[in-house]
Amino acid sequence: MTASIQPADLGFFSVLAGAGSLSAAARELGITTPAVSKHLALMESRLNTALVIRTTRRMSLTPEGEVYLAHARRILGEIDNMEHLLSHEKASPKGLLRVSATLGFGRTHISPLISKFVCQHPQVDVQLQLSVNPPALTDDSFDVCFRFGPPPDARVIAKRLAANRRLLSASPAYLAAHGTPKVPQDLKEHSCIGIRQGEEAYGVWKLTRGRGSSATLNTIKTQGNLSTNDGDTAVAWALDGHGILMRAEWDIERYLRSGRLVQVLPQWHTPDADIYVVYPQRHQMAMRVRAFVDYVTEAFQR
Repeated sequence: MTASIQPADLGFFSVLAGAGSLSAAARELGITTPAVSKHLALMESRLNTALVIRTTRRMSLTPEGEVYLAHARRILGEIDNMEHLLSHEKASPKGLLRVSATLGFGRTHISPLISKFVCQHPQVDVQLQLSVNPPALTDDSFDVCFRFGPPPDARVIAKRLAANRRLLSASPAYLAAHGTPKVPQDLKEHSCIGIRQGEEAYGVWKLTRGRGSSATLNTIKTQGNLSTNDGDTAVAWALDGHGILMRAEWDIERYLRSGRLVQVLPQWHTPDADIYVVYPQRHQMAMRVRAFVDYVTEAFQR
């Protein structure tokens, strides 16, 4: 009797789902589009269920297809890990490494590190996915993810790379025209540039002064006529004098040093946004993951 699921199907379906269309999968696999369609039809016939919803230009996965993909990627990852554990060439990481990072931070800091990493490890194929919001920690679409703040999930390994504070700042021109806030409540009278990212409440800024039981917390609902989901755009608006910005120190420190931005309410602290590299526990023995995590850890320490 022919098995409903064959080993070759796992890799095929993972490529198909990642490609997004039959024709793109055909190009990646080096076969024809009809051959991709035939392979998929055989899989669905053996399983007696539809895995993909086909449209003229795109395709999407059915709920059964999503389940199949998640398990296929997990199994392929386990096979890859086993190969590395049994291999006598442990010193040479190889294979596919899927990295996820936010747009601005990934473009500025992670992309250059990957460029240098693959020069040292040419057998590793790196796919860098940049997005406004990072994937869920339970998502199987990444091997390594860069996050701000410790992830509240025990199913992943999180390694702190660097301290990172969120600071309030504005351009000298804006402060000259509208005045400088003296206390957090003053922010309600100012134009604040909004950034819609992650799961944090939009437009709500939390500022703390002091430590421990004596700490004072102010929660401010800000207002302003500019908002975006792109941090670099928000910084550019602040530089143009459109309002007060809350942004990570990593993103604005050069403007603070040059004087193009001025820190606002420096005696008040906003929530920390320390930088973490995160990867699933099942990947901790994968040589390509360990090599990359060690590389970026050393780079951030420098």
